[in-house]
Amino acid sequence: MEEEPKDIIVLGAIRNGAKKFDKIRSKTGIDPQELNKILEKLEQRGLIKVEKKKGFLGGERIELQITEKGNNEVQQRIHEMEQKWNQMTQLYKLGDKKKLEEFMGNNKSDFAMMMFFGIMNMMMFSMMFSMIGASMGSYVPADQIPPGAENQMSDSESGGDMGGDSGAGDGGYDIDIGF
Repeated sequence: MEEEPKDIIVLGAIRNGAKKFDKIRSKTGIDPQELNKILEKLEQRGLIKVEKKKGFLGGERIELQITEKGNNEVQQRIHEMEQKWNQMTQLYKLGDKKKLEEFMGNNKSDFAMMMFFGIMNMMMFSMMFSMIGASMGSYVPADQIPPGAENQMSDSESGGDMGGDSGAGDGGYDIDIGF
């Protein structure tokens, strides 16, 4: 399902403190109309709940809360993304260009989530693209790059520092998602 990665990104933003529509939109970079549809779907599935609170001047304000079911969903998906990142890293370290290219092609819909949750090391990711002779833009559409990750991608693609530990799950870069 094409929208599912965005669903999980929205859930993650809510889990990490973005409780209002505008804050979620700024953290995820998702178009307001699309975000509204995603939020409705998440509420219908019981992954988030809408809470109405008294506003500062007596008005009403709406806050979104992640449910236990929603939190479990995010945790499960993060775990899956970590496993996929570990597999990609292993294929890269083994130098198996063909299997890496195939694996990346089969899992490219997960890359935006991996970036958003800080699962992938952007430098290592860029080196993987160099190994298979492709550019990141061939695998990650510009509209799926989380806010703040664009600079990291262009920095790493321009050849920056290749040193350091590229272990899976270390993230390598801090993408501000409101922890």
